[in-house]
Amino acid sequence: MDNSITIVGNLTRDPELRYTPTGTAQCTVGVAVNRVWTDRQTNERKENVSFFNVVLWREMAENAGECLTKGMRVIVSGRLEQRSWETQEGEKRNVVEIIADEIGPSIRWATAEVKRNERRSGDFDGGSSSGGGGGGSSSRPVANEPPAYDEEPF
Repeated sequence: MDNSITIVGNLTRDPELRYTPTGTAQCTVGVAVNRVWTDRQTNERKENVSFFNVVLWREMAENAGECLTKGMRVIVSGRLEQRSWETQEGEKRNVVEIIADEIGPSIRWATAEVKRNERRSGDFDGGSSSGGGGGGSSSRPVANEPPAYDEEPF
């Protein structure tokens, strides 16, 4: 069974870059996808907006934190994943997110300048290596409260 999803939409907020306790970069972005159509019976323009939370890991997370900003039109390809946790008050929470395999700017109505990063050691399979910086630095924000991850999901 395939669980792939691709969306095109606009970032609803600036990327939020954090690091897990082990130093792995994790970034979340919000994407709004607009669907516009004309009602054939009334000839009236209709619109529906869907909002998605997108999670990025490792180098892709750091790159997104550096170059993406609120309002940019992006293309996201990834998979849907559901997470559950319990709040400090004992309430159960669930969220469905897109775990991104790829993200990039849409160049349909804009231009983009691509700057290739140098390959880091261990990054031989497109970024699925573990690690990402070692033990972490005290100046880095840490992803340790819901709905952030304590560690990468794979």
